[in-house]
Amino acid sequence: MKNGDLYLMPVWLGEHGGIEQLPPENIALAARITLYFCEHEKTARKMLRRMVPDIDMASLLMHRLDKDTTPAEARTLLAELANGKDGAIISEAGMPGIADPGALLVQMAHTNGIHVHPLTGPSSLFLALAASGLNGQHFTFVGYLPRSTEERKQMIKRLEGEVERTGAAQLMIETPYRNDALLADLLQTCKPETLLCIAADITQPNGSVITRPVKQWRLHKEPVGKRPAVLILGRWA
Repeated sequence: MKNGDLYLMPVWLGEHGGIEQLPPENIALAARITLYFCEHEKTARKMLRRMVPDIDMASLLMHRLDKDTTPAEARTLLAELANGKDGAIISEAGMPGIADPGALLVQMAHTNGIHVHPLTGPSSLFLALAASGLNGQHFTFVGYLPRSTEERKQMIKRLEGEVERTGAAQLMIETPYRNDALLADLLQTCKPETLLCIAADITQPNGSVITRPVKQWRLHKEPVGKRPAVLILGRWA
């Protein structure tokens, strides 16, 4: 029997987003697929209802796929696809598989000969980088920095050194309630002329993408707060 295919189904960003951020092909696929892998079933069902208002909720099979999912559990999830059924990873926001637990299932799909299809949709990382004015040709996504203040500052120094050495933009994210702690360490650790972009609430009515030298951020001292944000270190080309 032919394996089913695995689709990566992005969703809109933020509370004020909606299906206008998604192409019609994604909506059509959401109406067809009945097998989903998600972090939170309740959230996934709510999103699918917005995509396809008349969707048959009783027909949907939802499997948990989160940061605690083990490789053994992921292999069990793949059995559904091995039986010829198409399935989709649906993200909590934006694109699945990037800073997202869906990456584990994608990895195992490749090792088991299952085709993976990424769908078009919003990605806060690329939207932030595109709007930052920083190096969009040479960049690194470093994800979450260490929780320890001392280790985080050491990491920031290494990232700033990479900017100075190669010009590569350094993208990072943080759990929203720790945004301001990360920002404080960046402003305390980085050199005055290093550029820092703060992209918060991207695509939302109150969203902003601002790139300034660290010395100017120190003067403004604007908190990020608990808004979803991408922070980028870089230099002008």
